[in-house]
Amino acid sequence: MGAQSGKDLLIKIEASGGGAFETLAGLRATRLSLNAQTVDVTTLDSPGGWRELLVGAGVRSASLSGSGVFKDAASDARAREVFFGQQAPAFQVVVPDFGTIEGPFQITAIEYAGDYDGEATYEVSMASAGAISFIAA
Repeated sequence: MGAQSGKDLLIKIEASGGGAFETLAGLRATRLSLNAQTVDVTTLDSPGGWRELLVGAGVRSASLSGSGVFKDAASDARAREVFFGQQAPAFQVVVPDFGTIEGPFQITAIEYAGDYDGEATYEVSMASAGAISFIAA
């Protein structure tokens, strides 16, 4: 498999609760992080003194973030609505030639910025708020 284009890594938000998704407008950079906490069950009796982990225990989570140029598009309005309403709609992350990750996320931060001689930009961060699914490409 060859290298993948970063512009093909998409973050999509559920448009209105009907199952249709739209890409967050203006993103230049996106990031997905999947995490799994471990539960250490090591005791004095652990073989060779090696750490032992309790398989299947702990909390799993995902986080999304992105930054880009503020476009004032429908997806921007939806993101503001979700943030101020403290909602957790479905989001999708499309990872090229890998698959799609989907699940409920809560927007934890939105930042807007702009220099007098440049474009208006924004950054958005989301945290998983429920079970995440994965569909291979």
